[in-house]
Amino acid sequence: MTRFSKTSVRQLIKVAFVLAAVPILFPSTASSQRRSAAAPAEEDPVFREYRGVQIGMTAEEARKKLGSPKDKGDEQDFYVFGDRETAQIVYDKLHKVFVLSVDFQSGANGVPTPRTVLGSDLEAKPDGSMYKMVRYKKAGYWVSYNRTAGDSPLISITIQRID
Repeated sequence: MTRFSKTSVRQLIKVAFVLAAVPILFPSTASSQRRSAAAPAEEDPVFREYRGVQIGMTAEEARKKLGSPKDKGDEQDFYVFGDRETAQIVYDKLHKVFVLSVDFQSGANGVPTPRTVLGSDLEAKPDGSMYKMVRYKKAGYWVSYNRTAGDSPLISITIQRID
């Protein structure tokens, strides 16, 4: 079993936050994705939970579902599931799940497909990367699927509450 060094864990956390920040940092990209996702936005989300954890659960409920985190805090927990799967759970001021972000390294087992996350397939760009975010206003959150380019892509799936 491969262990993650503190440096690699920090790098994964940074990648997850950068990927989650894309719509914030590049609003023109986010608005074009909102336009292209207008129809599904009113439908029910396909991807609602990760390992039984959903947006709005208390930190205590999430920890019961996921077990003991590798790093535990009032604002976020970091989990390592095997060699190639990590999850970060971010809590709001009331200690309720605000963000679920899951990263799968190349070769991980059971990686969800774009269809199982977004309800439709995604066409890869020439470099192999993929990205799409769908807002579910009725459900109160958005879901994104992001696969990086290269021979060993990182797949990040994020659910975040809309405030």
